[in-house]
Amino acid sequence: MTTIAGQLSVEQNLTPSEKKKIIFLMCSVLLFSVMNGTMFMIAVPDIANSFSLLPSQVSWVVTGYIIIYAIGALMYGKLADIYPLKTLLTIGLSLFVAGSILGFLSPTFLMVVFSRMIQAAGASSIVALAFIVPSKYFPEERGRVLGIVSSTMAFASGVGPVIGGLVSGALNWQFLFLISTFVLITIPFFRMWMPEEDKKEGKVDILGAVFIAIAVASLILFITMFTWWYIVISFVFFGLFSWRIFNSENPFINPELFQNAPYRTTIIAGFFAIMTMFGMMFMMPLMLSEVSGLSTLFIGLTLFPGAMAAAFMGKWAGVLTDKQGSGKVVYIAFTLMITGFFLLSSFVGSSPLVISIVIIISYIAFPFIQTATANLISTVLPKNEIGVGMGIYNLFNFMSGAFGGAIIGKMLDYESGVKLNPISFAQGHEVVYSNVFIGLVALTILNGCFFYLAFKRHESDQLALGNVFSHR
Repeated sequence: MTTIAGQLSVEQNLTPSEKKKIIFLMCSVLLFSVMNGTMFMIAVPDIANSFSLLPSQVSWVVTGYIIIYAIGALMYGKLADIYPLKTLLTIGLSLFVAGSILGFLSPTFLMVVFSRMIQAAGASSIVALAFIVPSKYFPEERGRVLGIVSSTMAFASGVGPVIGGLVSGALNWQFLFLISTFVLITIPFFRMWMPEEDKKEGKVDILGAVFIAIAVASLILFITMFTWWYIVISFVFFGLFSWRIFNSENPFINPELFQNAPYRTTIIAGFFAIMTMFGMMFMMPLMLSEVSGLSTLFIGLTLFPGAMAAAFMGKWAGVLTDKQGSGKVVYIAFTLMITGFFLLSSFVGSSPLVISIVIIISYIAFPFIQTATANLISTVLPKNEIGVGMGIYNLFNFMSGAFGGAIIGKMLDYESGVKLNPISFAQGHEVVYSNVFIGLVALTILNGCFFYLAFKRHESDQLALGNVFSHR
């Protein structure tokens, strides 16, 4: 068992050099994990041509990956409350590399999809544990480290499409698999530099894990394919999961976790915030292709400055979170989102250079909202629930991304003759894009009001809130 003294040695007695090594390692593998998803989105048309597939068929390269990635983030979060992070990362990175090698050698499309799922099973450990490591090993500088994590994710999201386009164009889409094999180099260093930990008390409820995995997978399939019986299956297994957590001695998720009002509020507000951000990111390539007529490579280059700005600002989002508290940084993120969405609505139809400059404001909001909500969750949860709490947080993030893309995609199918933004430059079909951005502004305002009122109602519970809204 892990003693209190043992916990203190892990959490507080790391030297500055050891901390830097761990942060460097985590960010290095996180870069490949996130980039792996965005690279293949660019390569989907090439994969379809290679195997003569319909769009509905080739979409499994992305859909299969998202399903396993989302479920894996939850599972690794739960396992992190019991097993050493070093062990989980070793298993995850090994699966990531195995899937990458198998994908490069895959002769059939079925093997490509299977390889992507193995990749996801490993890559999900990285993103899950990247949000747990700061709370576990850097409790006094958690916000700063979370800011670095968010910066890395923003950078990877921006550079992924560019690298995907270059590699697919110069070589072949299969070589995208080889890029991810470089994480193999980090495994020995994780074994050397990560702190030694003992297995903690507890066990995983396998039946509960199966129920929630099927429920989540069915829901994502419904979101991406709009087949009604998937939502029926999802509701059934969510019901079974709810029954299980109230009737098991060791539930996969303690139902009391959702009775934590600050945690519940943060999860809901974070879900809608990330949904609008991913909705914007989903819509931008479509708009730049349809309205501006840009190629895949130039779309990536247009969005690149925004991603780089987000990567640069992530560090400052973390510093600000540590100094001012998570709550204030959430409001800053909402303000940036509202401003950015409104400007995008106004400048739809302008030159790609103008769009590239304007979108920077929206992109900057991403590390602010992600850093602040992740830090807030780690603040309001007890240490023995941070793993599963972060796992649920990551699951909701991935679900929100799927929801955002699906909803935006449907909205763009409809023409609009009414311009909701009177100062917009949009004309003709461009108006629908302008109106959707105004919709994102309205949703963000409502989300900000919900966050404020919910915490206002619970602010008397100082034990739960800690110093969320105050200086450290």
